[in-house]
Amino acid sequence: MILDPILDVFRGKAVTIPPLDGAFRPNTRLDDLPAFAELTEPDNLLAAGGRLLVSSGNAILAVAAGSEPIVVETFQSSVTALALSPGGELTVGLESGKLLIAGKEVSLPAGIRCITALAYADDGTLWLANGSSEHAPSQWAADLMKKGASGALWRCGPGGIGFQKIAGDIAFPYGLHPVGADVLVSESWRHQLVRFDGANGTRSTVLAHLPGYPARLSPAGDGGAWLTLFAPRNRLIEFVLQETHYRQDMIDQVPPAYWIAPALASNRSFLEPLQCGGIRTMGIHKPWSPSRSYGLVVRLDRDMQPQFSLHSRANGTRHGICSVAEKDGRLFVGSKGGDCVLALDAITGGF
Repeated sequence: MILDPILDVFRGKAVTIPPLDGAFRPNTRLDDLPAFAELTEPDNLLAAGGRLLVSSGNAILAVAAGSEPIVVETFQSSVTALALSPGGELTVGLESGKLLIAGKEVSLPAGIRCITALAYADDGTLWLANGSSEHAPSQWAADLMKKGASGALWRCGPGGIGFQKIAGDIAFPYGLHPVGADVLVSESWRHQLVRFDGANGTRSTVLAHLPGYPARLSPAGDGGAWLTLFAPRNRLIEFVLQETHYRQDMIDQVPPAYWIAPALASNRSFLEPLQCGGIRTMGIHKPWSPSRSYGLVVRLDRDMQPQFSLHSRANGTRHGICSVAEKDGRLFVGSKGGDCVLALDAITGGF
């Protein structure tokens, strides 16, 4: 209704979130899987040169079945993004804002300081997502709580001809998936996937009203894609985002780990919010309860529409999934909140 914005001042604004239904119907597939590898906070996954590479803190490791992860390379700050060029050059984004291609630092424009995702198009064009102009990648919760929308999309033509800003005012771009001359971007704080025209930056919404905060995208074998959602939406967090003064007091007075905000893992401290009877009853953590953390991977078809999803529910442990990689018919899933990498059949999703 046209009067809704006016009436909301008096009656309050309704807090609603999309239901987990249809292709998003909950299951326990991620928690049912054995760990393929165990390592601390696996973040970026990448299939490169017959190996599965995984970033963990400031290191890149090679992970294989039945063996301990092998350190491939370490850096002075945490790895925030990985990509492989058509020519096989490993491209690395760092928490410090630096970009390395084949081990050499690349000069970046002044506006790039928060590299959250990298992706190469087939012609060698490098796409770069700058999550925020105010915060580092690890400060994503602060960017959300301050309602940040200062992210940007950048492009570097084949041969490293220099970076060009394609679009701005993006609410934390966290994932990239090139589609021809265009690119699909996961816009976390607006819970949607947006397609940007590679020529003029024109945007069009492809998938809206997602039930969580979308993270990175990864190509699927049949031309579709895999989408990760690193945390769920819930009504309490949505309500806090509407309360400006409360939210500012929380930011000023409460340690970030205990904010009423999404998390990569939860249920680790008695100081965390959301622990009362609606969450746990008689010592049992309800799998359907509202949660600050969750594990969710979604299979998208060629039209970028959801087909099915893989879950670690509120009472699970494989939460905080920021990246997946398909390799040799298998899907590898990095649970940053669960400190492990999982593996399953990519075609059926393990069903």
